[in-house]
Amino acid sequence: MDLIDELKAFVATAKTGSFTAAADQLGVSNRLTSKYVAELETRLGVRLLQRTTRKVGVTPAGEDLLARAPALLEDLDALLADISEDSRGLTGVIRISAPVTFGEAYLGGMLARFAAAHPGLSFDVRLQDSFVDLASDGIDVAFRIGRSEMLSLKTRKLGEVRTVAVASPAYLAQHGTPQHPEDLTRHACILDTNRRAPRRWVFVRDRTEHVVEVQGRFQVNSARAAADLALAGLGIAFAPRFALREGLADGRLVQVLDGAEGAPIPASAVYLEGRSLPRKVRALIDFAAEDIRRAGVL
Repeated sequence: MDLIDELKAFVATAKTGSFTAAADQLGVSNRLTSKYVAELETRLGVRLLQRTTRKVGVTPAGEDLLARAPALLEDLDALLADISEDSRGLTGVIRISAPVTFGEAYLGGMLARFAAAHPGLSFDVRLQDSFVDLASDGIDVAFRIGRSEMLSLKTRKLGEVRTVAVASPAYLAQHGTPQHPEDLTRHACILDTNRRAPRRWVFVRDRTEHVVEVQGRFQVNSARAAADLALAGLGIAFAPRFALREGLADGRLVQVLDGAEGAPIPASAVYLEGRSLPRKVRALIDFAAEDIRRAGVL
């Protein structure tokens, strides 16, 4: 009897509380599932499950095994997938989470470049500005702007996001160009409600922090939307450079307050602690780190 099949049968039964449900999950018969678990108990010399006419319960020894077996099975699956990928290239699906503006402004292009070198891969990309639960949502890797305090996650820093104040030439011609952060109190500012304190803009110039309370007619929950409003001449936006690249490059936006930027914010790839990182996910993270460095995205 195969030990791996025995462990899989035990984990499925312990989690579902039923041999029938476990058999459905594994795609085998109820009789075979029960036999696998019985063989595992014989192999270990302990009872792992308490069987009653109504349900299946887990013994203390079973609880100990259940706490460790799923991770062991995941690591084995990852190992076998890596060996298989070594011989036939990266394959399968990578499930990715990212903030909306970062995803729209950069992630799509980066994935296109990565995918061109790995035709066996497919991608499930989910864009949202709130931090997702990687485990419950089945996410392999999340790209995040800002610091994560979750101990269950491993973090690979990809760079630092620079935030700058910008406006259109037309707006500046009509309202004047601010020279100091305090000048922003006399300007129409576009507020990004994704920021922790939308009306409180913090700049660093010559290692000195300047905090300004700003006002404006427009509030949006998107850095890209804030940039679009600035492009339309409706005020000054304070947004990450990756959301402003095209406008700054072609002169439709102008950075104001030269030498003053927001404090750098880390951009990272995060994934679950305690798991062997699949080779395809590791390859994507390595590619993103190099791509961001080379392109100067942040």
